[in-house]
Amino acid sequence: MINRNIISEGIREVIAVAKPELLKIPPENAVIKASPDKWSKKEILGHLIDSAANNHQRFVRAAQSIAADFPPYNQNRWIDIQCYNKLDWQDLIELFARYNMNISNVIDFLPEEVLTNSVNIGKDNPVTLEFVITDYLRHLKHHVEQLYG
Repeated sequence: MINRNIISEGIREVIAVAKPELLKIPPENAVIKASPDKWSKKEILGHLIDSAANNHQRFVRAAQSIAADFPPYNQNRWIDIQCYNKLDWQDLIELFARYNMNISNVIDFLPEEVLTNSVNIGKDNPVTLEFVITDYLRHLKHHVEQLYG
């Protein structure tokens, strides 16, 4: 079994470092796309907000044993529909930081016995809640690194 506190603390550390760095990025730079098929920094941050929203649902539903039929997540459609490039950069940063702080709290308080519960993340075979929690931090770090580039 994973140590949930290490994962939740890892999320808090990522946010503590990322938030001030993101605030240094001028809003006009946050909308620039390297190419038409790439996401801007605002869209990457929006994706991380969407990831937090989806995983929040997965964590809470899995704790109730009702996440085996969780709907798939089409990340590109979510980005298109929400028009993150038109939103305020500082508001996105704040939402990203606060939502992830909430995620870290949820992880802290999940009962140990629910970590083996099944979660459908759009793959053929469900995975355990423990896997989803661990992968959430990996995914968060991966995309935050993209924001610094």
